[in-house]
Amino acid sequence: MLHITKVAVGCTDADMLAERLSSRAIGGESWVPTRYRPTRHEELIGGSLYWIVKHQLIARSRIVGFDEVEGRCHIRIDADLVPVRIRPRRAHQGWRYLAADDAPGDLNGAVDDLAALPPGLMSELAALRLI
Repeated sequence: MLHITKVAVGCTDADMLAERLSSRAIGGESWVPTRYRPTRHEELIGGSLYWIVKHQLIARSRIVGFDEVEGRCHIRIDADLVPVRIRPRRAHQGWRYLAADDAPGDLNGAVDDLAALPPGLMSELAALRLI
């Protein structure tokens, strides 16, 4: 399975990102504009778009498909965000491919003790590669 990463420009946390995606959601799907359609777009369908906020992968959205709209590509995604184990990631422009082996695991809701940690502490632990 192939995934991509993308910076959530202007978002300070997962709640802000979730609000942005839900504001453009139709029928459980949302979309993300990008200049070019990924060359490997067929491999990405069913994979996930992993979101980078403050230099960390924080959540993912399942990729549903791709559309061309006025000369730009729209990545169609599930409107629901899935929290993942925070992992440091440099910011970049556009998107980058992410192999399945390199993708962080899901937090699995409130069952995971990491979800209860303050964001600042999670950031520090992730930077030290302890989580």
